[in-house]
Amino acid sequence: MHPWNNTALAPAERAAALLSELTLAEKVGQLGSFWNRPRADEPAAEDVEHHDVAPMESAMATVSWEETTRDGLGHLTRIFGTGPVTVAEGRAELARRVGEVQESSRLGIPPIAHEECLTGITTLGATVYPAAIAWGATWRPELIEEMAAAIGADLAALGVQQGLSPLLDVVRDYRWGRVEETCGEDPYLVGSLGTAYVRGLQGAGVHATLKHFVGYPASRAGRNHAPISMGRRELEDVMLPPFEMAVRAGGVKSVMNSYCDIDGVPSVADPWLLTEVLRDRWGFEGTVVSDYWAIPFLTHTHLIAPDGATAAALALRAGMDIELPETGPYGDLVEAVERGLVTEELIDRAALRALTQKAELGLLDADWRPAGGDAPDRDLDSAGNRGIARRMADESIVLLKNDGVLPLAPGDRKVAVVGPVWEDVRSFMGCYSFPNHVMSKLPGRQTGLDIASLVETLPAALGGEVSFAPGCGFTDGTDAQLDEAVALAASADLAIVTVGDIAGLFGIGTSGEGCDVEDLRLPGRQGELVERVLATGTPVVLLLVTGRPYALGEYADRTAAIVSAFMPGVEGAAAITAVLTGETNPSGRLPIAFPALRGGQPGTYLNPLLGWVSDGISNLDPRPLYPFGHGLSYTSFEHGDLVASVDSMDVEGAVDVSVTVTNTGERDGSDVVQLYLEDPWAEVVRPLKQLVGFAKVDVPAGEARRVTFSVHADRTSFTGVDRRRIVEPGEIRLSIGRSSEDRGEPVSVEITGQRRVVGEGRVLTTPVAVEVLGG
Repeated sequence: MHPWNNTALAPAERAAALLSELTLAEKVGQLGSFWNRPRADEPAAEDVEHHDVAPMESAMATVSWEETTRDGLGHLTRIFGTGPVTVAEGRAELARRVGEVQESSRLGIPPIAHEECLTGITTLGATVYPAAIAWGATWRPELIEEMAAAIGADLAALGVQQGLSPLLDVVRDYRWGRVEETCGEDPYLVGSLGTAYVRGLQGAGVHATLKHFVGYPASRAGRNHAPISMGRRELEDVMLPPFEMAVRAGGVKSVMNSYCDIDGVPSVADPWLLTEVLRDRWGFEGTVVSDYWAIPFLTHTHLIAPDGATAAALALRAGMDIELPETGPYGDLVEAVERGLVTEELIDRAALRALTQKAELGLLDADWRPAGGDAPDRDLDSAGNRGIARRMADESIVLLKNDGVLPLAPGDRKVAVVGPVWEDVRSFMGCYSFPNHVMSKLPGRQTGLDIASLVETLPAALGGEVSFAPGCGFTDGTDAQLDEAVALAASADLAIVTVGDIAGLFGIGTSGEGCDVEDLRLPGRQGELVERVLATGTPVVLLLVTGRPYALGEYADRTAAIVSAFMPGVEGAAAITAVLTGETNPSGRLPIAFPALRGGQPGTYLNPLLGWVSDGISNLDPRPLYPFGHGLSYTSFEHGDLVASVDSMDVEGAVDVSVTVTNTGERDGSDVVQLYLEDPWAEVVRPLKQLVGFAKVDVPAGEARRVTFSVHADRTSFTGVDRRRIVEPGEIRLSIGRSSEDRGEPVSVEITGQRRVVGEGRVLTTPVAVEVLGG
């Protein structure tokens, strides 16, 4: 047995022993990857469309399997997620590829297999959970952890060791196509849910990968890959905290870079981000992997590297360890050493990290074999998975408005349902779900899953007469279709107008990667459909199934009710029907605001006074129609007896803030208790309010709960005028809100002492305790 096979040694020791035996070429081999992807210039099966599933995929040159694996291999890319393969077929292909790598390389080091897994495993027949923006709407970290554990168990059973999730991007512009892949617009909410995902996935033995590090959702005008104009303060206080939470509190094993450049420096080549912040400050010890083709983008799109060797050197020096999805410029690292662009010691640094990860995953154990030989099948859409997907969908649906028409009671009323969501179940799923990511290019737009549509669930629940006309598609529609839908609505007692998104990639859909929009009007002719149905005078329930918020100010006052379901996954139809009919009491809250106007307001609730108030200053009002944190219920809650444990605390102290939540209605329900911080005077411009704690609390009808938040002084910190993180003496105000804009009277706490510079390792979370009263 070689030292690197000895499980009694620490992973880093085993990796170091193996590294010492490798040649320079073999070390470089551990930093590369291979993707057996379809090529645009290859003949495809009849009726199969080709579309890129990664940016500029068709423009990227390929390297043969034999050449890529000659000296070993770091990663195998998407064995299960590239085309429709069964579990048995995928396992067989994985075992074959791993075996060939081990046989062809001198020391037989197996590669890591990675897959996409944001809404479940991106593979044929796997449960599609709600999109990440729906995770945000649940405000339930423990449910996200449970989902991730189920995903991780399935991945591990397939023999996959690394998942490329979660996204910890904090939304700054709703026009950006990848809003659906985020958990929302607040760093604490995003960080809490993302860290829960990391714990769940890694608890199942699969390494999670944070992305995209960092700033990606703040690209100019919401355009994918566009430059980022952001100061260090905003980066430190808004964009970095979720990643820090997942590194420090979640112990994440891998991080992926952002495609964008910040102030002219691409993240993939930024030593401040990849080394100073991530490793020197936060203590991250895992691997940094490149987003797909981010390293050749230094040559192709950023134009800072004239050739592959230079691009590879820039990335390696910055702290990039492994190139995905296939070996490109990193194949030129031996040349880069010969040209003096990098030292072999830098290659050793990255290779040691890659080998340490393999040791941690058991790949260097003498008896390691690819998984699945003794269990050739696994149900990736099990009843257990479906149960989690349903609970997530239930808890993510947000009731935005209700004049009393909801819940709908079964009866004899005539109900007209119009709009494109009614029949197309693909609207329930995000752009990285396998049905939209891969299956959509196959004939018939099949999904590979048993997914009920609203056609199947809603009429049965409502009874009476339910009729349907599409009115329009997601992006198209004829005058005749619109006329038919309007006539149907005019003859009905109630109209349910279903509008929303169809996810895709690079302009194929209305939401998803590369599907950015110029403003926030409903896609295609859907806004026209809503307007014309409202004009009939028939009461309207507006049902939104979307990946981003759309401007509703033109319609909201004339609707009877508005329901938002953010891409609710395979159980979406049943969950939506249950909310509409009252079987489920809605408990979702907005992780992202809905704007009033189509344009002029790409920002979020985290704004200072001059970013929020326009009176006497501007003719544009940036305030939303439905704010961050908003959501209604079929019961009612009261917040009372807000108390702070102290009137003042030291700059290193803490305060407990307690509130009583009472369910004053007749139904059991769940309230999202939101704690906001206001800093009325500070040495730099600060947001008017910021979420610093939250708890989703289940309260039976007539009962009460006492919720206590423990707020450390570190939770009030920010980046000061000298660009150091500080706790500043002075008054802070803490309030409980139903949303960012519906907050009760605050309690005031004075922070005393001297201005304190906060070192690394600060308190990142606000613990919560819930006490049952009167029980």
